[in-house]
Amino acid sequence: MQCTWVHEAIRKIEADFQRSADTHLIKLDIPFLDTTPLYLKDESTHPTGSLKHRLARSLFLYGLCNGWIREGTTIIESSSGSTAISEAYFARLLGLPFIAVIPQTTASKKIRQIEFYGGQCHLVPAPSIYDESQRLAKELNGHYMDQFTYAERATDWRGNNNIAESIFRQMEREPFPVPAWVVMSAGTGGTSATIGRYLRYQCKATQLGVVDPDNSVFLDYYRSGDRTLTSCQGSRIEGIGRPRVEPSFVASVVDEMWRIPDAASIATIHWLERVLGRKCGASTGTNVYGALQLIARMQAHGEQGAVVTLICDSGDRYLDTYYDADWVRRNVGDLEVYSQQLAHFVRTGEW
Repeated sequence: MQCTWVHEAIRKIEADFQRSADTHLIKLDIPFLDTTPLYLKDESTHPTGSLKHRLARSLFLYGLCNGWIREGTTIIESSSGSTAISEAYFARLLGLPFIAVIPQTTASKKIRQIEFYGGQCHLVPAPSIYDESQRLAKELNGHYMDQFTYAERATDWRGNNNIAESIFRQMEREPFPVPAWVVMSAGTGGTSATIGRYLRYQCKATQLGVVDPDNSVFLDYYRSGDRTLTSCQGSRIEGIGRPRVEPSFVASVVDEMWRIPDAASIATIHWLERVLGRKCGASTGTNVYGALQLIARMQAHGEQGAVVTLICDSGDRYLDTYYDADWVRRNVGDLEVYSQQLAHFVRTGEW
């Protein structure tokens, strides 16, 4: 009976995937970037509005095929919001109870979206999300998805419609079909692991750059190799950066890392709104600022080639935080120096 239910659950997830078109690849229209064009893989167009839709699908399939998820299993996840939204969507698809253990600072719109899909929100201090998720799973005899451990192994990095394969397929007819760089930020580390492994498996010349926000230990771990590193303060850029080295972050597949100040990330999404005519989340600002920094370096060295980065989610989720001037002033500070830097870059091509 359980086997029949699992087969039907997998069929529902695969059918849902077949109904969803691939996400768009957008070329940023800035004239002086002809020899170093910038492309944005728009993951905000998934049914649940973020890059985490891919991860949630993979985690559910991984749990089902491992025998961890059965009919009636309560699903528990620790998340800053976006993964929980996507997992709530798939839990509802399968008729399973879902509890999101999320930081108390999570954007209110994310909480409403989790609840829209039928999930419950359990708000705790950010450092407690791991232990509280494990406690709830044990108490309810449920399954703790644990994206921070299983993200890097739940996705097939060799291909099978993963994000890396999608990027290269969409780049095939561009002037530089094999990008010089893919630039992205890390939350669980699952996407960077998938892309980095795919590049090696497919023998691509593309390099992988990972950008890290303030108060995240990923960059420090990348430089030191010390997995015990922790930070007493969590990232202010929701969805990326972690106060501990997550098991799914695979530093050995990353070619280079940079620190991006939070003020630069947020200044970039306001600049990007004027360029694209739409709002993006702050993790997208981290990605784009890092990509533009890299492009400026490439141009200074006379290098050519495309750079691809990610739109992680929509800015509509953050109207009361990153798009609220009072919130930004209180929590992040002045953006002006970075706003001027971006305007100067667009006007002159100089960083």
